[in-house]
Amino acid sequence: MTSNRTVILNGAPQAVKAGLTVKGLLGELGLDPAKIAVERNLQIVPRSAYDSVPVDEGDRFEIVHFIGGGEDAPMREDKPFVLAGKTYQSRLIIGTGKYKNYEDNARALTASGAEIVTVAVRRVNLTDPSQPKLVDFIDPRKVTYLPNTAGCFTGEEAVRTLRLAREAGGWTLVKLEVLGEKKLLYPDMIETLRATEMLAKDGFQVMVYCSDDPLMAKRLEDMGAVAIMPLASPIGSGMGIQSTVNIRMIIADAKVPVIVDAGIGTASDAAVAMELGCDAVISNTGIAHARDPVKMAAAMKAGVEAGRLAWLAGRMPKKAYADPSSPLTGLI
Repeated sequence: MTSNRTVILNGAPQAVKAGLTVKGLLGELGLDPAKIAVERNLQIVPRSAYDSVPVDEGDRFEIVHFIGGGEDAPMREDKPFVLAGKTYQSRLIIGTGKYKNYEDNARALTASGAEIVTVAVRRVNLTDPSQPKLVDFIDPRKVTYLPNTAGCFTGEEAVRTLRLAREAGGWTLVKLEVLGEKKLLYPDMIETLRATEMLAKDGFQVMVYCSDDPLMAKRLEDMGAVAIMPLASPIGSGMGIQSTVNIRMIIADAKVPVIVDAGIGTASDAAVAMELGCDAVISNTGIAHARDPVKMAAAMKAGVEAGRLAWLAGRMPKKAYADPSSPLTGLI
């Protein structure tokens, strides 16, 4: 008399010892009875009967369990946002232009959670020195002021402006933008390169607004820029990121923070930038010109945080066709 029985296990023939019960079969297979379900000859075997139901010649068994599926992927490291040697908790930077008044700006700042604000350098109103000033509403001892060169069209203008800013407040961390013309407000990259070199030699820590050209971005970094700030789309346009490919290339090659600047119009734009792997996002007009700047500031904060979390999680790959959520392998 043979000591084996041939049964069908999950669609494949398999020899097993004679005289086994379902419990014994599971033991031979190394399966935990509490974590599976068994069907014998198209009939469910109750877990309470595993020890009494025999395994006979020709029996067909289906043994199933629950799975989640998926593939292993490397985890992304949640590195802190470090800018010119200082660590910041917020990855959102907001502006201080275009608000109806300084009170709205201060409320939006609070809602945004931002720790850095961009500020323009302008002449003092000598005819009315009592006019309110930004520092009366946003304390530079509590928030990092980031002087910028908005409105400058030559490298010399930009350098002069930032030297005045350093004299006024002692700031060396600055945002450089040198514009090509007044309609598009695109950066003049030749002048931007010149100004970056001059400022770096003069002891400034320069964050540079630039085109989304990966080669130019790398050249700026090589010149000493402490952050690269490619535009998403034209300044004040609110069109969001127009070239995700270029932004990805800049991020992949950069050794300094990449901060998307210009054209961020709403929270979803900020989320897209962060999902690409950007270190931070700047928004000025998108918040200041919203119907409710305070609510938009809070939305931008949430968008940046959600986008960062999504980037850390790693999105699923995009596919041309449908893919079932439950795998078809092992289907009964």
